[in-house]
Amino acid sequence: MSEFIFSLNATLPVFFVMVLGYVLMQKGFLTQEFTRVADKLVFQVVLPTLFFKNVYDADFKEIVDPRFMLFCVFGTLISYGLFWLLTVIFMKDRSLWGSFIQGSCRSNVAILGVAFIQNMYGNAGPAAIMVALVVPMANILSVIILSVYDNEAKGQSRNELMRTTCLNICKNPLILALLLALVVSGVGLRLPTMVYKTVSNVAALATPLSLLVLGASFGGKEALAKLRPTMVATVIRLVLIPALLMPVAIAMGFRGQELATLLIMAGAPTAVSSYIMAKNMNNDGALASSIVASTTLFASVSLTLFIFAFKVLGYL
Repeated sequence: MSEFIFSLNATLPVFFVMVLGYVLMQKGFLTQEFTRVADKLVFQVVLPTLFFKNVYDADFKEIVDPRFMLFCVFGTLISYGLFWLLTVIFMKDRSLWGSFIQGSCRSNVAILGVAFIQNMYGNAGPAAIMVALVVPMANILSVIILSVYDNEAKGQSRNELMRTTCLNICKNPLILALLLALVVSGVGLRLPTMVYKTVSNVAALATPLSLLVLGASFGGKEALAKLRPTMVATVIRLVLIPALLMPVAIAMGFRGQELATLLIMAGAPTAVSSYIMAKNMNNDGALASSIVASTTLFASVSLTLFIFAFKVLGYL
């Protein structure tokens, strides 16, 4: 029961802020102009600042396990590659592919991952390394996917598509922030206290502002019209990817905090930033927001069941 309450406390408040954004929009407290400006602010300023801080705060010297790091890298690549291939084979509506693939594969490790592990173990531990590895990869892969299936760039030649994709990667503010953080950390530069606190204050806006915008932009009728792909993406994100990766992690000998971190990586709900990126890169924003809402709601059940099962089996 305590694990169930813990999981609810970690996921439902996120969902409730999204509901608040939706209610405030319906009541007229928020406007379409607000969501347009806030979308741009989150995508270009707030989320890049959060990702910079996550990488900057990661202590690579204290927690370096090559096996763990390789699992994070290859687990992410395999998840994206497998479900990208399956989407192309089985989904007929190409206009949904970008948002569907990203929503199915991109977990909310940057915002929820570290918080989950800190709540369970009292410290971030390997979660900080997992975030530092997975977030840059997920951003690059998401930019590639969203660029390839840009709904306003149909008919591009292969060379034009490759050029557009490379350009989008190079100018994407999230990726630029991550690269900057890696450079700053790599050379051992420490930010002055007043600068670090400013960065922290801006980064703290990421979760509430992103969730409010997501809720305010949520189109009920449009989302219901795309209920089937939303549910399929939810099953992939919360059930199939953990079912694919976790037996391998257990067989490799991961236990305790490392295994819990990999479980969060595999089974966390879809990242809120996936909606922001999909909408800003001309993909299906309605489907993206619907997947975020659905996975956030049902993660309280799926993660609780996974955590309970692993504890009963003695893995956590």
